Amino acid sequence: MTSTWTPETWRGRPIRQVPAYPDPERLASVEAKLRRYPPLVFAGEARRLKAALGQATEGRAFVLQGGDCAESFGDFTANIIRDTFRVLLQMAVVLTFGAGVPVVKMGRMAGQYAKPRSSDVETQGEETLPAYRGDIINGPAFSPEDRVPDPGRMEQAYFQSAGTLNLLRAFATGGYADLHEMHRWNLGFVARSPLNARYQDLVHRIDETLGFMAACGMNSVTTPQIRETDFFTSHEALLLPYEQALTRVDSTSGEWYACSAHFLWIGDRTRQPDGAHVEFLRGVKNPIGLKVGPTTAADDLLRLIEVLNPADEPGRLTLIARMGADKVERLLPPLLRAVQREGRRVLWLCDPMHGNTITTAARLKTRSFDAILTEVRGFFDAHAAEGSGAGGVHVEMTGRDVTECVGGAHRLSEADLTRSYETFCDPRLNAEQSLELAFLVAEELKARRQPTTEMPAVAAQ
Repeated sequence: MTSTWTPETWRGRPIRQVPAYPDPERLASVEAKLRRYPPLVFAGEARRLKAALGQATEGRAFVLQGGDCAESFGDFTANIIRDTFRVLLQMAVVLTFGAGVPVVKMGRMAGQYAKPRSSDVETQGEETLPAYRGDIINGPAFSPEDRVPDPGRMEQAYFQSAGTLNLLRAFATGGYADLHEMHRWNLGFVARSPLNARYQDLVHRIDETLGFMAACGMNSVTTPQIRETDFFTSHEALLLPYEQALTRVDSTSGEWYACSAHFLWIGDRTRQPDGAHVEFLRGVKNPIGLKVGPTTAADDLLRLIEVLNPADEPGRLTLIARMGADKVERLLPPLLRAVQREGRRVLWLCDPMHGNTITTAARLKTRSFDAILTEVRGFFDAHAAEGSGAGGVHVEMTGRDVTECVGGAHRLSEADLTRSYETFCDPRLNAEQSLELAFLVAEELKARRQPTTEMPAVAAQ
């Protein structure tokens, strides 16, 4: 790997998961237009996130990353954005209490428009067409017109990301994120949950903490941290023409930042050490992630860590393990040992979604809530056994009442899936399943950590 890097050196590297645009001149024209547009996020925000992730690397924070499998142009409404944001904040309140430390909140939002595919084509009946790669590239409808990669979709993705970010910033700082409101919504969830009794102790303890804080004069008026929160955006850096076009030089440091999101990650299908995606992300100064799947070898992982974080900077590199419930306790420990042996400071998150996808007899993709929870527990068990730090969770979820994953307290079955199966890509946890997962993970965290003073942790929303 050469030391010389520019935002376009990736173009000389082997690349996977790239769409075949039929009109290169139009592609170049759209890229040129995007280069003139303002950045979506700012370098200072990315540095603040990197510092928070550095705290998580040292065990002084916990990370919650969640949102859509792939955002849809058709779902660009205030209600849908609000509902996903609200559930993420509700989850964060619960996890903050369970972890006993602040929770860093990252949404798979405002840019998660591209998806890798296992095949370049899709066949239905006698017809074969290019695979759907996300709304930023082509359309989900199975028609020749929709499936042609269209560079103009990058511009639409930019403007919809800008609108989403504007709304998220307003929610995060305008009072919508008030800790008391989040807790009141959690109370409503617990009251209607079949696991009500199991959650009551945790809810009661949060009530006590909020009451103590109020008695000390810490309320939404006197303490801005109670009614405001930091919320960061993230997506997979898959479509490199779009990412390069939104890369900017920071005026204060002179360094390059990818300004399409605060945090970008490399997927399991594009993590080749000499590949284009690794080459692009090694040069930007954002905090970045790397998916670590069941085929990841320890030597390859160490090489990637060296390429992506040669200075061993805490908060720079997050490893997102996605092994599968039946593999995590066998495959993750050797990787943990290898990283520890080299003394590398990385943050580990658990992605319990992607390794647990199955297809029903009706040809619907789904995921089992039990398998998701099993992988989370196996992830924590592996870290505990190796003396490593389990830093957070990465989930595909939505704030809507979809029926895409089976199981959970309400025992959704395969027969329920067709009631509200709305995803164009992978199945997501619905709002209630997401909150249930947060409560169950909080129980795990609380049981595993040493006794500590819990009240200040909730204050640190």
